[in-house]
Amino acid sequence: MTSILTGDIIDSRKQDDHFWLKTLKETLATFGESPKYWQVYRGDSFQLEIENCENAFYAALKLKSHLKSTEDIDVRIGIGIGEKEFNMAEITASNGEAFINSGYAFDTYLKKQTIAIKTPWHEIDEELNIAFDLALLTMDSWTKNSAEVFKLSLESENITQKEIASILGITQGRVSERQKRSGFESVMKLEKRFRKLIHQKTQL
Repeated sequence: MTSILTGDIIDSRKQDDHFWLKTLKETLATFGESPKYWQVYRGDSFQLEIENCENAFYAALKLKSHLKSTEDIDVRIGIGIGEKEFNMAEITASNGEAFINSGYAFDTYLKKQTIAIKTPWHEIDEELNIAFDLALLTMDSWTKNSAEVFKLSLESENITQKEIASILGITQGRVSERQKRSGFESVMKLEKRFRKLIHQKTQL
């Protein structure tokens, strides 16, 4: 079983791709090599495979925070979990249940929210999509500064506010404020819940 993230940049035609394409590709590259594990296609769309399904929401958070901290660019991501029937050298040539579910989440659920999931388990989809919808009330409103602090906090699990303040050249109090505005603590509780639910299902 694997997970596939299908995404695109929101209002990409209104943006200069010079500002976000490099960030998108660099962030995707942290998950593996292209074109086997990720590809950018049609200019502003991408697919990414995360073989450990428990990491799929983390990957979505990483992509969103990197892009919104660059030039306030946002992204829509459909997460699909399922089997992978055909494993090709290029991810866009592979297919299977995970790809179908990712495409379904992207085409069906992302009309109303910017992150959604489709799995083989209806009760999981229902719980997580409601939770995503609520979390996105905060995440979709991230400023560049909030996204930047979220990104640093996300990627370095044990990093302190003092260390983040030093990196960004701001006070520890500002870091604390930006973490609160970004909803970091609550979003990471959801990320932990996501891991637990997916782990329970994939280990059956």
